Amino acid sequence: MPTTTTTTSASPRRAGDPAPDLLGITAAHRVMLADLLRLSDLAAAVRDRDVICTPGRARSISRYIESLCDSIHHHHTTEDAALWPVIQASVGDHVDLSELIEDHTALAPRLDQLRARAAAFRLSMGDRHIAGLMAIELTELAALLTEHINDEEMEVFPLITEHVSVADWATVEKAARAGRMSFDAPRAAAVMTDDERAESAQHNGIGLRILLVGLTALYRRRERAVFGAAGVSR
Repeated sequence: MPTTTTTTSASPRRAGDPAPDLLGITAAHRVMLADLLRLSDLAAAVRDRDVICTPGRARSISRYIESLCDSIHHHHTTEDAALWPVIQASVGDHVDLSELIEDHTALAPRLDQLRARAAAFRLSMGDRHIAGLMAIELTELAALLTEHINDEEMEVFPLITEHVSVADWATVEKAARAGRMSFDAPRAAAVMTDDERAESAQHNGIGLRILLVGLTALYRRRERAVFGAAGVSR
């Protein structure tokens, strides 16, 4: 059954008020797709013996995929539980989000299947056949998620910028960040342009900027263990 949203109170954006900044959610969408595609390429390379996969690297790849699946699930859960109610309270009950909710429901078992495949890849210490199946599943998930994200950004982003207040948007972003900083924040920063990173830094306090430097260093080490030195993002 599709996930249902809960009702919530909201203060709709008034004419002349600033619009919410959607850089965070845009970067989250961008990095989901980027990671799915480069993991698919990596799995295919393991299948074809273009990459030699040691047991240690198999563990790193598996755990990265599992973390990515958890990140995508958290993103969708936040939209279902926090974003959709804010939109409905700001725009009105006539807005129809059912297709996007159904997409999340349909994607959930694919995430579970990919987690299970990644665990099998780890236990097999890098089996090429499992890597090939994983490459197919990653590619299929990327295609489905691309379509979902395109629909969401075309349909929902205009509603957010026109109707949702900055204060209500802040509550959604807080829910999106909860418990996800160590994996999600450095990945999102990595896919931003220089101008976008500068814009993001302007909204972060000095403490958060220092934290992000440390998290980025840890993430780069993890990324190198999965993708190799050539696959590390800037």
